[in-house]
Amino acid sequence: MGRVRLTKGKFDGINALADAHGVIAAAAMDQRGSLQKMIATARGDGGKATSDDLTAFKTAVTRVLTRYATGILIDPEYGLPALRSKDPAAGALLAYEQTGYDATTRGRLPDLLPGWSVRRLVEAGADAIKILLYYNPVDDERINTIKHAFIERVGDECAANDAPFFLEVVVYDDALGDAHGLDFAKKKPEHVARSMAEFGKAQYGVDVLKVEVPVNLAFVEGTRAFKGTAAYTRQDAMRLFREAASVATKPFIYLSAGVSDAVFRETLELAAEAGTSFSGVLCGRATWQDGVPAYARGGTDGLLAWLEDRGVQNITALNAVLAQGARPWWTVYGGKENLEVV
Repeated sequence: MGRVRLTKGKFDGINALADAHGVIAAAAMDQRGSLQKMIATARGDGGKATSDDLTAFKTAVTRVLTRYATGILIDPEYGLPALRSKDPAAGALLAYEQTGYDATTRGRLPDLLPGWSVRRLVEAGADAIKILLYYNPVDDERINTIKHAFIERVGDECAANDAPFFLEVVVYDDALGDAHGLDFAKKKPEHVARSMAEFGKAQYGVDVLKVEVPVNLAFVEGTRAFKGTAAYTRQDAMRLFREAASVATKPFIYLSAGVSDAVFRETLELAAEAGTSFSGVLCGRATWQDGVPAYARGGTDGLLAWLEDRGVQNITALNAVLAQGARPWWTVYGGKENLEVV
């Protein structure tokens, strides 16, 4: 492999979200609509969670967990005040997309936050920019053309501002029904691998891919998370991890996809056993979701108490797994010495 050129802004921005070894162990706290529903459900009184609730929750999580994380992913709608509570050593990754999608329009099309740009996000404190894209590699060509052009535009905007572009790809397939079901579990490895191959292309300007693991651990025979119906054996799962990783031309990290902290750790242990070249995580709900009832019962003080206890246990246990299995983000480029920073 020849030397790889990377601009100084992108190099520094990625490193701001990684540890000294180049591993990204960041926390994700950019949930908006889903967090609002979680808090309202935990309260159980039929009321709604307010914008103040979201800001208070994000601030508490940021204050505690960034002492143990290399960075925090936050949204500019409710999360900017939380950055004032961030540990100075942790980097900041800001979301640029609107939360959710219009369910009345086919294709789960993305859109950007109005009133924001990459320039404005960087001025607000972003070390890097994140976009979430729902993607089905075998969807209608018209739909995927719209998504490809959308990512190209964001990539160009990040390049113009010399800001790293983290693309989070969540795969789906409406023809297969439940994303947590057996049929989708069988197809998921192919969808994840094809998505990683697509958005690793230079035209998109993506610097780090945030991806799902290619298997659903609940269907992996021989794991602690196995629910009794197999889509793959343990050996199948490790092969699928390796196959997805083999198409990567950009550094990639895993998202937790809402599973429990125990399931996510076991998933990463399996990825490490398979020899997968993942470079860390952006872990959200697996770390802090069980703190939502504590917030519903006891407000910010209740959440802080939970975070200092169980939240810290979750993230330190996750960090221990990463220390054993994750590889530096520059591994895909042949090592740090193969990077030419310009």
